[in-house]
Amino acid sequence: MTTTLTLIQPDDWHIHLRDGAALSTTVPHAAASFNRVICMPNLVPPVKTTAEAIAYRERILAALSNSDITNERKAGFDPRMVLYLTDHTSADDIKMAVESGVVSAVKLYPAGATTNSADGVTDILGRAPVFEAMQKYGLPLLVHGEVTHNNVDIFDREKRFLDDVLSKIIANFPALKIVMEHITTADAADFCLAQGDNIAATITPQHLLFNRNHLLVGGVKPHYYCLPILKRANHQQRLLEVATSGNPKFFIGTDSAPHATHTKESACGCAGCYSAVHALPLYAAAFESMNALDKLENFTSVFGARFYGLPVNTSSITLIKKEQTIPESYPYLDGKSLTPLLAGQTLAWQQV
Repeated sequence: MTTTLTLIQPDDWHIHLRDGAALSTTVPHAAASFNRVICMPNLVPPVKTTAEAIAYRERILAALSNSDITNERKAGFDPRMVLYLTDHTSADDIKMAVESGVVSAVKLYPAGATTNSADGVTDILGRAPVFEAMQKYGLPLLVHGEVTHNNVDIFDREKRFLDDVLSKIIANFPALKIVMEHITTADAADFCLAQGDNIAATITPQHLLFNRNHLLVGGVKPHYYCLPILKRANHQQRLLEVATSGNPKFFIGTDSAPHATHTKESACGCAGCYSAVHALPLYAAAFESMNALDKLENFTSVFGARFYGLPVNTSSITLIKKEQTIPESYPYLDGKSLTPLLAGQTLAWQQV
């Protein structure tokens, strides 16, 4: 007997769509599953102003219009924009963002933390006027929670960020809404649980399904490489526990990040896992491993919307317990290819 799982249409509260020709691939892939998507602003150049955010949204919607995705999915897709926080962002920028109606958050990248983060903040606690404005208007701060000091071990950078940076931001701006994005450690999960309702966290499918052994044992596997990097198995287990607990502080954020295959399988080894096409079957596998499929809908479709103060979607999607083989690659960028997470491997679930 086939197991069928019907969910309220999910949103993705952390996704990378890139720009230009990449959008013809990434936008239809995202729109096939998700209604609202929080679009990361670390483009080249970054999305720093409301005007740039509006222009980027128009490019995304143009790519959607030109795709062969169904009209129903086109109508439901709502890219929500994010401003890239820099040392020059002002309180006026925040006011304009809120008034635009399309900017849903501001992203904090410590300078050099991940792909295209060179324009990130160098003095985080020096951003007080911006944080005060965000607190005033209820605009969430999304944090890539890692320090970037060369002398800090890459596996310890999230914990150090909690201790050295995030705890101070919260102490100074106690009403600021914050999303701890793509948390990877038990430390981050427990830190989030210890905070008020204005602090939440997203969790990716790769951090629920894999740990650093998957990345490193038997040779380095570049398509498991992301930032923050995969951690020990005990951290993976703690993320599974909180994700499937039914606690509204934790919700979906795929961090799906496309890199052309030749840039992943190179000395660069670009950080990011591409999961947009099959993210929901990946999450279903993770939740099933914890006997918690009954908790999946709130995680993917309810808790994030409520945190952002948006209505829960009214449409639905269906997953079935039927094996699928993930494609080896997708066409991408002028004849190049894009390798998805678990390329060529079998998943127990699929979206219909």
